[in-house]
Amino acid sequence: MPTLVNYSGDDEFYSGGSFYPNPMDLGCMFSIVSQVDVYCPPSKRPRISAPFIFGRNELELDKKPSIEVLPDECLFEIFRRLDGGKEKSSCACVSKRWLMLLSSIRKAEICHELPVSNDVDMVTGDEDQDLESDGYLSRCLEGKKATDIRLAAIAVGTSSRGGLGKLSIRGSNSLRGVTNLGLSSIAHGCPSLKALTLWNVPYIGDDGLSEIAKGCNLLEKLDLCQCPTISNKSLIAIAENCPNLTSLNIESCSKIGNEGLEAIGRLCPKLHSVSIKDCPLVRDHGVSNLLSTASMLSKVKLQSVNITDFSLAVIGHYGKAITNLVLSGLQNVSERGFWVMGNAQGLQKLTSLTVTSCRGITDVSLEAIGKGCINLKQMCLRKCCFVSNNGMVAFAKAAGSLECLQLEECNRVTLSGIVGALSNCGTKLKSLTLVKCMGIRDMALGFAMPSPCTSLRSLSVRYCPGFGTAGLAMVGKLCPQIQHVDLSGLCGITDAGLLPLLESCEAGLVKVNLSGCFNITDDVILALARLHGGTLELLNLEGCRKITDASLVAIADNCLLLNDLDVSKCAITDSGVAVLSCAEQLSLQVLSLSGCSKISNKSMPFLEKLGKNLVGLNVQHCNSISSSTVELLLDSLWKCDILS
Repeated sequence: MPTLVNYSGDDEFYSGGSFYPNPMDLGCMFSIVSQVDVYCPPSKRPRISAPFIFGRNELELDKKPSIEVLPDECLFEIFRRLDGGKEKSSCACVSKRWLMLLSSIRKAEICHELPVSNDVDMVTGDEDQDLESDGYLSRCLEGKKATDIRLAAIAVGTSSRGGLGKLSIRGSNSLRGVTNLGLSSIAHGCPSLKALTLWNVPYIGDDGLSEIAKGCNLLEKLDLCQCPTISNKSLIAIAENCPNLTSLNIESCSKIGNEGLEAIGRLCPKLHSVSIKDCPLVRDHGVSNLLSTASMLSKVKLQSVNITDFSLAVIGHYGKAITNLVLSGLQNVSERGFWVMGNAQGLQKLTSLTVTSCRGITDVSLEAIGKGCINLKQMCLRKCCFVSNNGMVAFAKAAGSLECLQLEECNRVTLSGIVGALSNCGTKLKSLTLVKCMGIRDMALGFAMPSPCTSLRSLSVRYCPGFGTAGLAMVGKLCPQIQHVDLSGLCGITDAGLLPLLESCEAGLVKVNLSGCFNITDDVILALARLHGGTLELLNLEGCRKITDASLVAIADNCLLLNDLDVSKCAITDSGVAVLSCAEQLSLQVLSLSGCSKISNKSMPFLEKLGKNLVGLNVQHCNSISSSTVELLLDSLWKCDILS
């Protein structure tokens, strides 16, 4: 074969002649190569990475890499023989086509055969290959970042870096949203996946989730929210292939119903937590089968589902392992359902119960729950409009282990019922919370003051507009050992009600929240600092417009342990900040001065001095502090998180 090129010692090509006028007429390449003059170094052979293409009048060089000519089947065979994660990641960066091909390779399809040599020890090139099954990596895609391409990249990139253990997809790109193809990439490349969250992904259906079930057998937690195309078929696939499933959350999935839940209960013996919300196809059949077969179930949440008294009877009978139960918006459950649940004597391990907007909770059913759930420690009732004083007192007598009681918007309960509950709750009640209970109003008791509740440590009465001075003084006498007080939003509270409370607290207050109590004055803070300065750690006075620098003086002199102080929207001036900065025994960590219009640039050196210990400072809406001063503070207090 005649020599195609001549060498002259230079790497570049030079023209040295011309082709025949019509080379295609010659019929073969050999008849023209002698006419081509190409100069290259004599030590090198010509490297032509693409074939010559003969046009009508000239010889052209095809610029397209030859490997792209290969069909997907050939590339697949090449890619599945790549040894290390670095090689796979490098190939994935070439093009979207290569990325999607790599992400389609299942673990079982990877070729692990390596050449063996007697002289040289072969190394795979993937030193962290043992980490593939650990699954300690976590990834989250939200909104427009959630696309199939990103999921494919995650599948390829995490396989050799410890393995993907947790994936969360929240929302979807409006133009290139996540589909079954992207989720299939995760299923193929991430067998170590243990937790999957899918929120508002309308284009992911049964095909994608079924692939997850087949490829991710270690899955333990599944959270589905607003997935309209996922049905029972997916849940059945999960149940059949993921025996390690421990947690299942389903919300607003219109195609998931009884069959899927039944399969989960039957085939997932390790399931201990389930939450079902707003799924119209879920009925008594699915819930009862799930609860009766999942023997290790300890946490159950049922919200806005179409179940009846029958399901609650099943809970009461079979829920022997349930410790935490949340029931909300069960409009078809009557008083009888809750009564049977309590009297069935199956909820012996139940420690926490939350009931919201259930008309079946009445005085009778509440007493039955108190008697049947002998280990109940935390009880929360929200918007239970049929619970009255009689029910509260009867429940307090029956629930001997109760430690925490919370009532929100239970408007039939009055101050008399609260006092009765406190006097009959036994010796274990530690926390009482009342929120937006319009029936709680100041009143004169028609009987003698009952014995005090010495076990109560925390009292929170928030946004109960009828609860005022008389009620607070009464509760203070009844609960002398409280240490945490939260009275936010009680605009009717005055010094006359707070002072007796402060004087009756024998154990020493630790946390006090008086935000929104705009009628209290410096007298209360002076008494608080004097009586409880040795124990006080947190004080919130946001919106108390009558609090002045005098309160800060008392705090600086007496509150040795205070680390969190909020005087936002108070009548504080630069002088008050100066007093705080001079208190050497005070070691504040969080200070909020938001909305204090009387604080100016003069406080700059005082804030710098306080900043030695501060980790949080809020000077938002302090209009007298200039932006340049704030910038100086940001520079000098670089360890402190400053809101401005």
